[in-house]
Amino acid sequence: MQRERHRQYLEAIGIDLFVSRREGGARAAVGRAPGAAAAGSDPPPAAETAARWEALRSEVLQCTRCPLHRTRTQGVFGVGPQRADWLVIGEAPGAEEDRRGEPFVGAAGQLLDAMLRAIGLDRRTNVYIANVLKSRPPGNRDPRPEEVAACLPYLARQIALLQPKIMLAVGRIAAQNLLATDVPLGRLRGQVHRFGELNTPLVVTYHPAYLLRTPADKRKAWEDLKFARSVYQQRAKAQ
Repeated sequence: MQRERHRQYLEAIGIDLFVSRREGGARAAVGRAPGAAAAGSDPPPAAETAARWEALRSEVLQCTRCPLHRTRTQGVFGVGPQRADWLVIGEAPGAEEDRRGEPFVGAAGQLLDAMLRAIGLDRRTNVYIANVLKSRPPGNRDPRPEEVAACLPYLARQIALLQPKIMLAVGRIAAQNLLATDVPLGRLRGQVHRFGELNTPLVVTYHPAYLLRTPADKRKAWEDLKFARSVYQQRAKAQ
């Protein structure tokens, strides 16, 4: 049954790939259950954590740090459990995200969900999804440096609250801004980067919107996902 679901997920993202029983079994325990604490950690009480999340969310929704607040419909905070091992970070909200107030919806969001399900993740249970920018740039243009600078502190606070075990940057703009580099995405893939004071592992892959335009690269994205999963599993074993 598990192998069949896995095959269905791969078909959903457009990859016809045989998955061995050995690999299928290695997918167990991909993400932390909602509310579970990391091993050896002493997290604050759940009520305190929830209050911090809500305060941060309110700040984002009322933010006027950059001119984007004048043209957006609403701020797009993020979605997922307040404690999760996995954090997926994209670039900025698009038109549908701006309308609905949730990151990665529409066709690109459906593809991202299928990609995540292929490695045992779901935005409602064990992965958090956010963007570098919380407001949609007009016409979906690339974020400007001053806009990123205004929004990154919000993302940094989300990361501090979430305490992920691994981060997945989807797309060139997210990867370059998180890593403070102008290295092309193709050269950032296939290696483990480190983010922040906790040296959180960060893996880079393609943005699902790009994959919709360039389906031939879906197989490369699948390799990135498997690589990220192996990095996570190795870290989990070491702790």
